Amino acid sequence: MPSPLTAHTDALLRPIVRAAGQAIADYAMIEAGDRVMVCVSGGKDSYTLLDVLLHLQRVAPIDFELVAVNLDQGQPGFPVEVLPRHLRDLGVTHDVIRQDTYSVVKEKVPEGKTTCALCSRLRRGALYAHARRIGATKIALGHHREDILETFFMNLFHGARLKAMPPKLQSDDGTNVVIRPLAYVPEASIAAYALARAFPIIPCDLCGSQPNLQREVVGRMLADWEREQPGRSNTMLRALANVDASHLLDGDLFNFTELSAVGQRAAGPDPAVLAGLDELPMLG
Repeated sequence: MPSPLTAHTDALLRPIVRAAGQAIADYAMIEAGDRVMVCVSGGKDSYTLLDVLLHLQRVAPIDFELVAVNLDQGQPGFPVEVLPRHLRDLGVTHDVIRQDTYSVVKEKVPEGKTTCALCSRLRRGALYAHARRIGATKIALGHHREDILETFFMNLFHGARLKAMPPKLQSDDGTNVVIRPLAYVPEASIAAYALARAFPIIPCDLCGSQPNLQREVVGRMLADWEREQPGRSNTMLRALANVDASHLLDGDLFNFTELSAVGQRAAGPDPAVLAGLDELPMLG
């Protein structure tokens, strides 16, 4: 049985709900009549996301439906009853998809190489297909502020591009819309709430178990920055929403080649040049 909300857990949840509500409003993530498929992995982020959306469902001025979905990837020893029990105790409509992506990843990815890219692609395909089957209008994922910033710096350092996780995304084929309601929420707030709620955390035996991931290195860098200068993470997040394309170098975003001065003087001697001529020695 999930730990009930106490005064302590309620106090921890309140700022998370406030930040999530702001993100949802800023990006029109949830609309009246939406059927939101909440992806619950068994980690602290997705458990918290579900609690947040359940709370908003009760208090929001619009009606929307929630369906919790877990993808059982066939990991050896995966505790198959933990999540369904938690979701039943919450009284949440839920589905469990069983698809052995674990074996595919282990077969295709050489030992020592990171599994994240292939694992994510397979997981995304299974979740997108299920969302279409159940008529979900939105797919909610539990990525938080640090996930977005880490992705930005991973792309900057290792991909030579300025790209992060968008708060709202349409799939390539246009049939799914992904939302990230926790986009403004600090990971530390989620960790504190999850600990207080005593969620039944299920560790990942693929991506989450790999040592020396570059994402972890970037995560430590961001944590060090935040310790040295509190508030820096929020400043960086605001910067991602305040982009000036004309002060970057991407010619596809801004047409540098056709820039020209506006309101030039009529053709004639430049006064600055004439002033310089007065200083030249006379010839003769």
